[in-house]
Amino acid sequence: MDAATIIESESRELIRRRGLDVHADQLEPLIREVMGDYDRRSSSGEVPVLRDDGESTVAEVAARIGGFGPLQEMLDDPTIEEIWLNSPSQVFCARNGRSELTTIVLSDTEVRGIVERMLVSSGRRLDMSTPFVDALLPDGSRLHVVIPSVTRKHWAVNIRKFVAKAYDLQGLVALGSLSQQAADFLDAAISSGLNVIASGATGAGKTTFLRCLSRSVGARERVVTIEEVFELNLALRDVVAMQTRQANLEGTGEISMRRLVKEALRMRPSRIIVGEVREAESLDMLIALNSGLPGLASIHANSARDAVTKLCTLPLLAGENVSSRFVVPTVASSIDLVVHLDMFVDGRRRVREIVGLSGRVEDEVIEISDVFSLQGDRLVRGDGQPPHTDRFARAGHDLSALLGRSAA
Repeated sequence: MDAATIIESESRELIRRRGLDVHADQLEPLIREVMGDYDRRSSSGEVPVLRDDGESTVAEVAARIGGFGPLQEMLDDPTIEEIWLNSPSQVFCARNGRSELTTIVLSDTEVRGIVERMLVSSGRRLDMSTPFVDALLPDGSRLHVVIPSVTRKHWAVNIRKFVAKAYDLQGLVALGSLSQQAADFLDAAISSGLNVIASGATGAGKTTFLRCLSRSVGARERVVTIEEVFELNLALRDVVAMQTRQANLEGTGEISMRRLVKEALRMRPSRIIVGEVREAESLDMLIALNSGLPGLASIHANSARDAVTKLCTLPLLAGENVSSRFVVPTVASSIDLVVHLDMFVDGRRRVREIVGLSGRVEDEVIEISDVFSLQGDRLVRGDGQPPHTDRFARAGHDLSALLGRSAA
């Protein structure tokens, strides 16, 4: 057994003998007590030498034994979608899109201890030089933490759980998020190699939607995903997932989204998926999509039209030599469909509109057409047509049958 496993076993035995609560404040001091005895025995050769940093071992063993303290019950609750802490005495959660103030009250020390346990398996760090962190928890939840003096006084912690209720387009239909006709159309669009952008606000379900869309990718395709933090977790046969990396203590070693997009093109992809387009990496993504490589991506926006406008603006962050005269026609020719998602006040997540980009530009405004739009409580067929009807035909899809005038 390795050192951490031995320390964990001895700590559990000591907890049993003393009759302690594993969520109590005594857990980490108890583990340090066990480690002190372990160090004495390792110096005489009785047990393997502890080669890792002592505090990281304490955090790892504490996470194995006690989970994440008072937050663990909410992490295990499938009805809770997100947890956030504004201060140790203000712990909130969200169920079905609605926020609640919980009765949990922590101390500053407990908050820091829980965060340290959460970070131990991610390889990411949090200190004065790096006051923000994005990390993935072992269960797939996404952790975001900001510390003072960026925040006024307390650590601000957000844990977004991925309580996926759908894993493919048919699952979205069953939930009422998508009509059957729209699902059949999107399935055909993905298999035909169209480039699709999922837009929406935070929490609208963009990541889940990308995951569902990916199930329509061909079985022989090789997919490369690019994300800030691993979230997509695609159930595909041939997939490589890459995430960004923050700089080390010396300020070097950072790997950006732009770098990952460029590296992805060297990996023989049949399709790329960019988890979320935020900044200058949008330029590299557009160039890749404009070279004939199909792709999917998500973006924060208020509507499908706003998503197109944002895609025309973000690449300008790449440098002064990038102009809108290059970017706008590139967006028009590279992006085929934008699917806009929305979360309603009752917590339901729905596809609000699906628009097609014809490729035409007038006065630097890209022409878009409504393929589907939400009218009342129904996603109905619009007047617009998607681009690249020839690609649908080559893939064996009858577009006229898919886009009949009748609403689903």
